[in-house]
This record gives sequence, C-alpha cells and structure tokens, in this order.
Amino acid sequence: MSAPARRRVVITGLGVICPVGNDVNTFWNAVLRGENGITRLDDFVAAGLTTVIAGRVKGFDAAVAFGDRKYARQTDPFVHYAVYAAEQALKDSALNLESEDRSRIGCIIGSGIGGLEEIQDGNRILIERGPGRINPFFIPKLMLNAAAGNVAIRFGLKGPNFATASACAAANHALGAAFRTIQYNDADIMVCGGTEAAVTVLGMAGFCSARAMSQRNDDPAHASRPFDKERDGFVMGEGGGIAVFEELEHARKRGAKIYAEVVGFGATDDAFHMTTPSEDGEGAVRSMENALRDGGLKPQDVDYINAHGTSTEYNDRTETRAINKLFTDHAKKLMVSSTKSMIGHLLGASGAVELVATALAIQNDIAPPTRNLLVPDPECNLDYVPHEGRAAKIRVAISNSFGFGGHNATIALSKVR
Repeated sequence: MSAPARRRVVITGLGVICPVGNDVNTFWNAVLRGENGITRLDDFVAAGLTTVIAGRVKGFDAAVAFGDRKYARQTDPFVHYAVYAAEQALKDSALNLESEDRSRIGCIIGSGIGGLEEIQDGNRILIERGPGRINPFFIPKLMLNAAAGNVAIRFGLKGPNFATASACAAANHALGAAFRTIQYNDADIMVCGGTEAAVTVLGMAGFCSARAMSQRNDDPAHASRPFDKERDGFVMGEGGGIAVFEELEHARKRGAKIYAEVVGFGATDDAFHMTTPSEDGEGAVRSMENALRDGGLKPQDVDYINAHGTSTEYNDRTETRAINKLFTDHAKKLMVSSTKSMIGHLLGASGAVELVATALAIQNDIAPPTRNLLVPDPECNLDYVPHEGRAAKIRVAISNSFGFGGHNATIALSKVR
C-alpha cells in the first residue's frame, strides 16, 4: 500500500508586531525604506549595562489592544505579541471560524525564552516580599507554551497545539512543524510563528555577559550591521510574527488570497558548540539543502535568501560560507538580505517575522534590503541588497534561522506552482 501524497500548503494570512511596525503594512513599508527600529533605552542605562540599545515594540498597550486589562495583567508580553499577531493573521486570512471545523485548525508557536519579564519580576518579589506574595499566574505566564495555548483558547482552535524551543531557530521549527502537520493531513489550517519579549534588564544582562551584543550605544541607528566589516555584535529586538498556513485546495475552495506556497523545510544541528556556529557552515548547508530537496528544488531555482544575518562576526561569515558552498556559481546571482539590520534580533520570534518579509518579497517581487552595510567585509562576498529594497522577479526564496545549541532551520517558499 503506497503512502498518500503529501498535501500542498499555502500562506493565507500574516500578522506582525515588531520595532518598526505593529501591523503588516507598516512593517513592510518600513523595511523597504530601510527604517531603523533600534533606540537607546534609559532603563538599561540606569541598570549599568554595557549595551543600552535595543529594538522595542512601540505604541502598544495590551489592555487597550485586547479591551481587557485583567487579561493583559494575567499574561506576559510574549503572549501579548503572539495573540495580537494571530488576530491580525486570522483577520487577514478572511477565515470564517464559525463555519470551520475547529478541530482541524491547530497552533504551533515558538519562543526562545518565554515569559522572561515574569521570571524577572517574580524573582524580585520572592526576594523582597517572600514566597507567599508570588503571583498565582506566575507559572501560566512564564511557561513557553503559554503563547500557543492562549491563541488556541482565544480563537477556539482545537487541532494540534504545542510550542517549539530551539533558541533563535524556534519560529522556523514551529513553521516547519505546522507545514508537516497539514502535509500529512493532521489539520487543514495551522496558526503558526514565533514570539519573544526578552528585552528586559535580566535578558539584556545575560547577553551582555556573553559579550554577544553590539556596544554601539551612541549610534543605535547603525548598530545592527549584518555582513559589514565593522559589525560588533547583534542588537536585541522583541515582537512576534504569525502566519496562517492552509491546505491549498481548502484555500482555493473558499477563494482565499494566497501570499506564497510553503514548499520545503529543512532542519539540522551543528553538534559543535553551544553558542558558536561551526565555521565551515556544514550544518547550515545541510539545512538549506534539505529544504530544497524537500521542495523538489535545485539551488539555481532560488532567487532570494532572507538570511539569519545577526551582525555577529561568526554568524555572518559562516552563513556566507554556507551559501557559497551550497549554491556555488549561483551564489553570486542570489539576492541575500537581513531584515535584522532594521528591527534587531527577535530571538525565537525572528524566523516568523522574517517569514512575513519573505512571503511579501515573493508576492510583491521586491527583495528587502540590508541596512547599514557601509564597509564591505571581504569574507562576506554576496549581494546583500544594501540600503534599499530592490524590485526583481522572486519565484523561490528561502529563510534561514540558526540558534544557540547548533540548531539550524530553513523554510522554502515559492509562488504557487
């Protein structure tokens, strides 16, 4: 008995909240213009941190957004970002949930850290006031699966539901798992992505101690500079990105708008070091290779890569090596860019926000730019689409995410074939 054919999956809804915009249109237009979302932050200055810049979400009040101050108090900001982006994505998809079989709609949302603000505040209360004063919502607020759980509860989604945790690759793993869930007929629709709210004194202090972040404190607009020779570390960001993945015929039957088709997913591990990528890029090569093979694609089919592009010395060099190794002569024809240059590194949410950018790049035939690429690095020798977005035919694109622990995950998208 032969296995059933894998079902095709498309993207029918998008939602985002991040340092350059709290909706998809604002985000996309800001990215194309190369706008900066990184600012200097007074609370980090007061705490005496060595890095006092980050990309924070602006103009967002959860109590106002949800019309429920109690709900906002009982949930962590990383949940707020997931729920808010999910509301956008579901509205954008034009799904009528009342007429859908909600047992066939699931939710998978990744995060690198989860409710860090609640951990920070809970520890302070424990020390200052004792264990009897800990918030009864302490655990439900901080647990990493709270984002997926809250989205499911809010929208009545009864299909497969869980969280992924693989540091900066968490969102791409969530997207890949959602893709597989629909392919193998365990759901028709998946609400999926990533969320992170780690721009806290505790979170920043941890990365400062790891000496991973930029210290360009007096020039936040130019601090995140992927592939630039003068890069000195990543810049933290926060927010969330959510996509609605849907089985192709289900989407066509209801006349849904389709951004792009999800055609492949690849995941590997370097098995090398907890925080440093393998310098030969071998794990990244296999991740991209697996995604292309999964989608029945050849390297020369790819037009654009949304790079992990963190603005750290090792990552940018290693990712460039991996792209050159896999794509050989075609590497010079690729457009490669890092949207982290504008919004910072959203850790476990990064792959989801970058999926939004990649899907829009395919839909609009525009490659987003890499901001702040001012001093070329001889070891980073690709076309990084510097400064401004570029109009170009984009039929196939991939998006990379690589995380602490050696985790590599790649999503491949195309125009509907």
